[in-house]
Amino acid sequence: MAERKIVVIDAGHGGADPGAVYNGRQEKDDNLKLALAVGKILADNGVDVRYTRTDDTYNTPLEKAMMANDAEADLFVSIHRNAMPVPGTGSGVETVVFENKGMEGMLGKNIGDALGTVGFTNLGMVERPGLVVLRRTKLPTVLLEVGFIDNEADNYLFDDHFNEIAQAIANGILNTIKQQEENQIEYYQIQTGAFRVRSLAEDQANILKSQGFPAFVVYEDGLYKVRVGAFRNMDNAVKMEQALRQLGHNTFMVKRPAVY
Repeated sequence: MAERKIVVIDAGHGGADPGAVYNGRQEKDDNLKLALAVGKILADNGVDVRYTRTDDTYNTPLEKAMMANDAEADLFVSIHRNAMPVPGTGSGVETVVFENKGMEGMLGKNIGDALGTVGFTNLGMVERPGLVVLRRTKLPTVLLEVGFIDNEADNYLFDDHFNEIAQAIANGILNTIKQQEENQIEYYQIQTGAFRVRSLAEDQANILKSQGFPAFVVYEDGLYKVRVGAFRNMDNAVKMEQALRQLGHNTFMVKRPAVY
């Protein structure tokens, strides 16, 4: 991997919140065991893994979302197990997202497909924008429901194929990171100014636009920066920079990543 990615793994529930309970089996324990196993595989593959918990403690969904945001993580995966009002009536794995699109949708699909190869029925992806842990994270986030804890067959699969399940989840995450990197390109922009006051940046951008340049303002590192163009080819960027300098603009070239 070009740079070490940060992935936050959340073991759902914990502490005084056991999650779903069935015949003495507590969801929080299954979640933690699986979260640690997935994290180890990711770490062995060069990923910087962070956990919301590594023992039987409780944090609110908002606190977990803030942990991921504060870590400036690339991906966030929350591990859970499902349950039904009538035990034994549900079976399979489900991926839950805020919105099924972009990197989040890719992550959910990759993990769901991988878990489907282990023996679980893949129930697909569900959008649940009301969940705090999905709504408040500022990065691609997926909540996994890894089988139904009140289904004996799902529990047998969870226990008997535990290592394969952990590997499948890790594979889904690693494949998403790989796809993200394959989709990443670099492009060149010409910067003509950086201002603490937005109106000053917009004034400069408007002048550039009146001169026929494709100017825009970006907010970055606490400053409003005026930039022109977005070029895959460096030679084209150099030509644009020369044209700007001929009109008296101070310039320098910046190289930025773009993910599609």
